[in-house]
Amino acid sequence: MRSIVTGGAGFIGSHLVDYLVGAGDDVIVIDSLISGDLNSIKNHLDEKRVTLVSADLLSDSWQEYLSGADRVYHLAADPDVRESSVAPEKQLNNTIIATHRVLEAMRKACVPEIVFTSTSTVYGEASVIPTPESYTPMEPVSVYGASKLACEALISAYSHSFSMRSWIFRFANIIGARSGHGVITDFIRKLKENPHELEILGDGNQTKSYLEVRECIRAIMYVVSHTRDPVNTYNIGSEDWISVTEIADILCSEMGLSPQYHYTGGSRGWIGDVPKMQLDISRLKNLGYVPDITSGESVRIAVRAALE
Repeated sequence: MRSIVTGGAGFIGSHLVDYLVGAGDDVIVIDSLISGDLNSIKNHLDEKRVTLVSADLLSDSWQEYLSGADRVYHLAADPDVRESSVAPEKQLNNTIIATHRVLEAMRKACVPEIVFTSTSTVYGEASVIPTPESYTPMEPVSVYGASKLACEALISAYSHSFSMRSWIFRFANIIGARSGHGVITDFIRKLKENPHELEILGDGNQTKSYLEVRECIRAIMYVVSHTRDPVNTYNIGSEDWISVTEIADILCSEMGLSPQYHYTGGSRGWIGDVPKMQLDISRLKNLGYVPDITSGESVRIAVRAALE
């Protein structure tokens, strides 16, 4: 297949590129390299297995590369949930407007399929946990979550209006090698600055589901190969959850440290944080895919990758 990956030099995007190259796809990565890392796909570029288009989706220098493509994997977005409360306009432009521009380019180039990476934060503070795809009302508490939900609506509309097929994946916290932000990265930075004390945002009881990134990619590709509805929406996550304090315990154990924990207080770690999150993955399991890794195992793998 001829596959386009927006944000293909990013954390999840680069792992997806690894998978697609291994499957023999002709892969074109479109990435501004503002938050993406060229080193994540450098081996594929050196071997000429991947074509890199260094472009911002808000520009007009990339649309021609969609000609003849079979599928777009749209991962490019502003990934920082916390930052969305500080600079909401960035989310509007880099997530919603960019997604609309991708859909328009697809429509004009007659690209039939799009895979979109959404987020569990579209559910807001759900009253049903684990939360199924059918949960309502969807009331995001972060600009990040609202932006992703808006993108889902656009993708649904384009799928039905212009005979496209789409896959929308609502992720738990995806972690692992090459991740550049999140609680693990934050903790490591703090402990390198002061190995005797660790600041933990909130009360440490924030409890969420985590999944290692390669398992996430396998789940995505399984769903894409086993579903053919106009719009296919699936949760992807593990079947358990873990608290922020437990993550700190794993990290300190791996680093051989015993710092004092200092909690900033409150049930949220930051504005827009969802204190409790676990996704219902029954739809994924009924399709025949069961993630074989827990949140704790995912965290330990991600911690070791980060420390390496």
